[in-house]
Amino acid sequence: MRRPKLVHFTGVESDQYIHIRASMSYSSQAKFHLLEEINQNLKEIVPTKPIQSLGLLSSNEFRLKVIGLSDTDEETTIRSFDSDSFGNFNFKIPQPESGKVVKLKLFETRSHPGLDLLIGSFIPTKIKTPKKIFITDFDKTLVDTRYSTMKELYLSLRNPVSYFPPVESSIGLTKNFIKEDYQPFIVSASPHFYENAIRDWLYQHEIYTGNIFLKDYRNIFSFFEGDLSTKDLKSQGFYKLNTIVNILLMIGIPDDLVLVGDGFESDTLIYLTLAAILVGRYDPWTIWNLIKKEESFKLTNQQHFRFLSKFYQLKNMSDAHPKMKLQIYIRCKPHMLEQLESRTFNMDFANNLKHLVNYYVG
Repeated sequence: MRRPKLVHFTGVESDQYIHIRASMSYSSQAKFHLLEEINQNLKEIVPTKPIQSLGLLSSNEFRLKVIGLSDTDEETTIRSFDSDSFGNFNFKIPQPESGKVVKLKLFETRSHPGLDLLIGSFIPTKIKTPKKIFITDFDKTLVDTRYSTMKELYLSLRNPVSYFPPVESSIGLTKNFIKEDYQPFIVSASPHFYENAIRDWLYQHEIYTGNIFLKDYRNIFSFFEGDLSTKDLKSQGFYKLNTIVNILLMIGIPDDLVLVGDGFESDTLIYLTLAAILVGRYDPWTIWNLIKKEESFKLTNQQHFRFLSKFYQLKNMSDAHPKMKLQIYIRCKPHMLEQLESRTFNMDFANNLKHLVNYYVG
């Protein structure tokens, strides 16, 4: 029988909740490495090619039964959740007043009625105190990818990510922050079916994280689900900003936040927009009315109202955490460095906060 599999799973324990983000598929290429398997078989992993995961473009609905276990393996929480039409889950489970959940056992119960299919057991990532969070882009930041022509796009699908040259300075920067106990998150506009290939590349470079957030292109063509629309095929600003805001709303305001991106797209403006809310104490309505006019932040009416409410929520959370530290690192080529360092933005808040940006050559 066709057995559902996890494509990815992110479980984060923060404050009073466990936040779950997961995706399921029947694809034979869907794979999920446990950390023990990674450490034992790192040299044996054959890098995945993105084209091998094209089956993840299909749409299927699933139901997860989540059993929360205490440190004595007592069942303290049992909840069921339905996926969207693409097999994606995004929910949170409140911690019970007694018998704190430390481990999750997952079952899929919809695909074969009457059967609870064991998917696996997982320990949620605990956000440590003090909260030190590292969020980095992938394309043009960790790997010098090229997708500008049809030939380059075809080659990217047919080859593992290692086909493109790594950016050693960015890899070193990432590893140094991880050694300093920063917890890493990857946010990229790459299609969601690149996840296996990106994960293999990260493991091969000894960057271990299950927190990989990619753009699900199926949402773009859905009239009823998702935050994206057809204009988000090329416009990346809203997707990246929205994804990072979702992460911060999930884990809470960090004590120390590091944002890493590249100087080729809109990363600098995205990060300065976040800085305006997190450390600049600007009004969200004022900031949003400025950036939504930018080419990379084209919005639908639905996106405008959905995001603005989250922006205010982030502002309220940041006001309660006034001593937060924020660092921004932007990778660039040598010939770009002087131009970027002397760059002037057409928005006052960005010029007032650009001292937070550290440009480095890679």
